[in-house]
Amino acid sequence: MPSAFATKLAEAFSAKVMKEMYANSVYDLITNRDYEGDVNAVGSKVNILSLARISEQVYTGANLAPASIQEVNGQLSLSQQKAFYWKENTIDKWKSYIKEPKPVIVDQLAQERKKNVDAFVLGFYPNIAAGNRIGTDYVTGTVAVDVNGNVTGSGTTFTSAMVGKGFKATGQSVWYRVITYTSATSIVIQNDTYDDVAAYTGGVINAGASYTVQANTPLAITASNILKEIIALGVILDNQEVPEADRFLILHPTIAQYIPQGSGLALNVPAAYQDLIVKGLMAELQGFKVIKSARVLGDNVNGYHCIAANRNWLTFADKVLEVGIEEDQIGNFGSAFKDLYVYGAKVTDNRLKFAAEFFVTG
Repeated sequence: MPSAFATKLAEAFSAKVMKEMYANSVYDLITNRDYEGDVNAVGSKVNILSLARISEQVYTGANLAPASIQEVNGQLSLSQQKAFYWKENTIDKWKSYIKEPKPVIVDQLAQERKKNVDAFVLGFYPNIAAGNRIGTDYVTGTVAVDVNGNVTGSGTTFTSAMVGKGFKATGQSVWYRVITYTSATSIVIQNDTYDDVAAYTGGVINAGASYTVQANTPLAITASNILKEIIALGVILDNQEVPEADRFLILHPTIAQYIPQGSGLALNVPAAYQDLIVKGLMAELQGFKVIKSARVLGDNVNGYHCIAANRNWLTFADKVLEVGIEEDQIGNFGSAFKDLYVYGAKVTDNRLKFAAEFFVTG
């Protein structure tokens, strides 16, 4: 059990302090840092810049109409404000056998921060394109959809857990996102966008249409089906022309355990990636760098929200605004230490398709 510093007086046999041990962070492996702007204050915003694709034209001999270059911009707000503050009393250091606690504490604080940032980054799993999920779909009953995106079900049992999931009815050419749950027979859908004005533009779907709410519940993973599902994740990204370079798949250890058990799976870690093993890299499989992390959100009852993506899916920015600030303890003897750290992340609309959710149990 932890106890206050200096309760273990100078009677020990070793000056070594056991460090707090954390799994290595993964956020630096899976995020994009390509943005414009200076991270200079809490709440500051940086711009995520990219250019829209220009389509090829059919040449008929007539003069071509030049395409205009269009920017696709998003803004990232540094919404997270975190700090550490701790002290060393002179009398405590004098009493304790541990004379230099600071190096160990600083290392522990750094690892704690990495753990918290990992949880923040992995919590962006809802910001994945509607239709880019693998799990157990819900297809019970039939539906009608009006011009405003109000879905009326017949023989359905909609639930609040469907909010955020992808929805597609027969007659719709793209996936939409469930934004509101009203009852077992009533939900609302809208275009799959976060940056544009919220709207539904899919038109009217008459009653009696079949439909899919994608990955409504988790899919059970075993050694016999994990390779098939990983291939399916790759197909989702391939079909949307997501670049094959810098793809990763983050699995909770409960799910990752099936990879070496899977029939026909030969684990391969290229020599160039040897240094990434300490960060949880298991293998390069089906074009993904497979990373094992206990920080994946979820549980083995309600499902793990594993993520397969290209690194450009999520843009991350951070800055330590104040670091290593040491101050005397007024009215006492010793020093106090503090820092201030801000960070934020953003998935722009044009990069929602760069990721797929693997909603599973093991």
